[in-house]
Amino acid sequence: MAPEGPARIVALAGGVGAARFLSGLVRAAPPERLTVIVNTGDDREFYGVHVSPDVDIVTYTLAGCVDRTRGYGLEGDTSHVIEALGALGHETWFRLGDRDFAHCHHRSLRLAAGAGLGEIADELRRALGVTSRILVMSEDPCPTIVELADGRRVHFEEYLARDGAPDEVTGVDLSAAATARPGPGVLDAIGTADVIVFCPSNPIVSIGPILEVPGLRKALRDAAAPVVAISPIIGGAPVKGPADRLLRGLGIEVSARGVAGLYRDVASGYVLDRRDAEQTAEIEALGLKARSVETLMRTPEIARSLAETVLDLARALE
Repeated sequence: MAPEGPARIVALAGGVGAARFLSGLVRAAPPERLTVIVNTGDDREFYGVHVSPDVDIVTYTLAGCVDRTRGYGLEGDTSHVIEALGALGHETWFRLGDRDFAHCHHRSLRLAAGAGLGEIADELRRALGVTSRILVMSEDPCPTIVELADGRRVHFEEYLARDGAPDEVTGVDLSAAATARPGPGVLDAIGTADVIVFCPSNPIVSIGPILEVPGLRKALRDAAAPVVAISPIIGGAPVKGPADRLLRGLGIEVSARGVAGLYRDVASGYVLDRRDAEQTAEIEALGLKARSVETLMRTPEIARSLAETVLDLARALE
């Protein structure tokens, strides 16, 4: 039965690629009908404050105040606090702008007062005028750990921001997410959705932790809504970030086809870039209805067009 009014859309998200897609999605569909479930595997304390990188990237992008050049942080933000800490001898490899720092300090103060990450995410999105719901995948600590060939085990932010995402990946430990509880409202949002979308995020460290939270895969398999995933790989490489190094390190083909194989048990539709159209038949052989279009979101119009393709495919899968 068709839903009353516009479709209720649930998106699984993490990182810059997801945020850019979501900026197009809220142009293609009413933003108040969108719920975003965001990865918290990147969360970590820096400079005494709790930072939720993916939650903030998504929130700032939907609020229209993200630093568009970097894809994260706030447009026009200053860095006086970090510069002062550096002058005092602190490591400052994780860059955090002053207003961004204030939001993270608010998060820390509210956590100390007993609030949950989900409640705080809702406070921040409301304060910034975001009408879409933003849910955290879990309120429990879920650090994503990258394992390297030299035996080191480092937090993902250390691997990415401090070490520059080296190639020598041998594994990714998501065991913390695998023992966490779903965040408030997450299972209900999936169960009542009309459309579910996997954003073009890193499949290992952005979507992967969400899927590892107990109950999430089952909820997606049991959902009445069609589930459409978007490939973050174009022409054998990610647009941004270390997805290629992580996929190779885990023995997974760095391709739209390789990512489709990771989602085949929970998704029914798949959108890949037109440059990879020759992989369509192999992806459909995995049981996914596929479409190939322009997915490199160089403009807001392309992001909106991609979102419209995803929604059209979802309707065809109903």
